[in-house]
Amino acid sequence: MGLFNKLFKSSEDLSNTLFSPLSGKSVSLSYVNDPTFSEEILGKGVAILPTSTTVLSPCDGTVDLMFDTGHAVNLISDSGIEILIHIGLETVALKGKHFKTLKNTGDKVKIGDALIEFDLDGLKNDGYDTIVPIVICNSDSYKEITPIISDVVNAGDKILSLSK
Repeated sequence: MGLFNKLFKSSEDLSNTLFSPLSGKSVSLSYVNDPTFSEEILGKGVAILPTSTTVLSPCDGTVDLMFDTGHAVNLISDSGIEILIHIGLETVALKGKHFKTLKNTGDKVKIGDALIEFDLDGLKNDGYDTIVPIVICNSDSYKEITPIISDVVNAGDKILSLSK
């Protein structure tokens, strides 16, 4: 969402829109080197090759589950979208190293609220793939899920639109 939209709220219904939780490059889930994500086993979505290190809420909603390890978070938007944001691949094995959670399970969040901070260089130096899949876990509830693929995406930019 650009500065203009933040200053002058648009009348557009954003209840079925998700905003990027990170800056970086957005890519198709098929790009993720893990079949759980690339074959959309958990649901449809998009992935970010991150350049920023704070995961922001992509919607207004509730933290359904903040993983103790800080490598992932599940959210439920106020309109019922079930979202998984997973930082890196196989990063659960780090048992919290390189991650700092900023919200807890049950917390209410607004678009742009900080959820997790992570050490991008630390993940890379430890040999982890840092791609961040963003998955709609209740994809079957939507007729269409449209990712926005871009070489440059800023945290807060529109990243997914959904229609019932």
